[in-house]
Amino acid sequence: MRVVVSTQAFAPDQELASFARGGEAGAVASFVGYCRAEGGAVERLELEHYPGFTEAAIARLAGDSLRRHGLIDLLVIHRVGAIPAGEAIVLVAASSAHRLEALTAVSEVMDYLKTEAPIWKKEIGADRARWVEPSAADRQAAARWAEN
Repeated sequence: MRVVVSTQAFAPDQELASFARGGEAGAVASFVGYCRAEGGAVERLELEHYPGFTEAAIARLAGDSLRRHGLIDLLVIHRVGAIPAGEAIVLVAASSAHRLEALTAVSEVMDYLKTEAPIWKKEIGADRARWVEPSAADRQAAARWAEN
């Protein structure tokens, strides 16, 4: 398992290719999230976190997900700092013997990152800056994992 929180840009395709190497997995599922321009209204996102604390919190959830779903491996990369529109923010990848476990784990980890991870997001545009809170749909999606 690897968890990275960094200000550095990353290449999702290269990270995924490196992650997927090896012969044990029958399935690899992944999700990449990008900074949306929102029709030109957003120039960049600024993500803040508590160094050390944020990584530990994400690693704790990732480790729980890895065990709960019987994964072979799990990768979480999350950028912080200033992220220009069009660049990758997050990559979550899971490998497992079968697809359902990998797909479920990726969904669970992403729902956590959107709603509970100690990362704060601000949208910056030419004429505005606003903090972004998880939506009702994000919270509803995350709630399903508490039921299990």
